[in-house]
Amino acid sequence: MKKGLQAYAAVLRLVRRLPAEARPYYAKYARENFVNYREVDAGDGEQLDELLLRAYNHSLWVLSKYSVDRSVADDLKRVCAK
Repeated sequence: MKKGLQAYAAVLRLVRRLPAEARPYYAKYARENFVNYREVDAGDGEQLDELLLRAYNHSLWVLSKYSVDRSVADDLKRVCAK
């Protein structure tokens, strides 16, 4: 659970780097996705790692869409790679 919360916090920090008009949509999108997967068993490392990798990859896609430097996602990458 701790890893999921760290990833969620990192995603929300990335959302703050997006243009102002896009922030509400992506903040809500992130919350909905993390809420939908909160029942994932923390003991199932493979499934959790897959979900975190998906969150990281999607975050990179969104950052690229808005021409934000991908290096700002390094914190999220560290959380997802633990």
